[in-house]
Amino acid sequence: MTRTAGCCGNALIASDVIAAMQRNFRLIPRLDVKMEWLIKGVQMEGWRKVGDPAAFAADYALAGADELLFMDVVASLYERNSLHEIIRKVASSVFIPMTVGGGIRTVADVSAMLACGADKVAINTAATRNPDLITEIANRFGSQATVVSIEAVKHSGSWMAMTDNGRNHTGRDAVMWAKEAAERGAGEIIITSVDRDGLGSGYEIELVKLVASQVRVPVVCGGGLGTTGHLKELVTQTDASAASIAQALHWKKLGMGDLRSTLAETGCFVRKLG
Repeated sequence: MTRTAGCCGNALIASDVIAAMQRNFRLIPRLDVKMEWLIKGVQMEGWRKVGDPAAFAADYALAGADELLFMDVVASLYERNSLHEIIRKVASSVFIPMTVGGGIRTVADVSAMLACGADKVAINTAATRNPDLITEIANRFGSQATVVSIEAVKHSGSWMAMTDNGRNHTGRDAVMWAKEAAERGAGEIIITSVDRDGLGSGYEIELVKLVASQVRVPVVCGGGLGTTGHLKELVTQTDASAASIAQALHWKKLGMGDLRSTLAETGCFVRKLG
């Protein structure tokens, strides 16, 4: 009889089992784009130029990012998303999933962005105005490609859903809106605290807990990461599936290596590079 696994084979099997038991938590650099520039602000205002979004995206992918999130921050002003060429350029050399948002208003907009190389499309303003759009996109392209992005501002002990980079009220409770979006077919929720955006003071943990308790789809948390301790807090205290990171990476306060090491320390699965 031929033996297919000795002690080394058993060790490999044990390693696979351990990996399967580890939590899969994603690190997602967020790249806010204005025209052709990667920019970053504080509380979604006061934007400063950072550099070439395609170059930063490539660097983050090489350093171990699990996915990339692109947002056209002036799409509402011009009533269209202008990231098509940037996404084509990035998709030609970067081979991790990409989510693109900003100015996505119709099924045709989604189709065009996916054709450029995006894997998922995030909608915000259009979804609050026409919630049926979530279901239309999910039915056409699948829930896995349908993401609802929610900008939340704290008000009187709860959180309100906003649009247009936190400037306009929707009249919706952010947590209940996340629940409705998931029920309508969204395969992922991005919840970003406008109050904490760009401050590096930590994530809005209570908000993430509430949203995660109301949905059965992955929750991506954005707004506030400034230290590896903030990431550890998010992983250990909430059921979030991913962290969206911007200013800490863009201004090189932290590197992808720091964040990956923190995930490993908390018992999360960290894929090997190369």
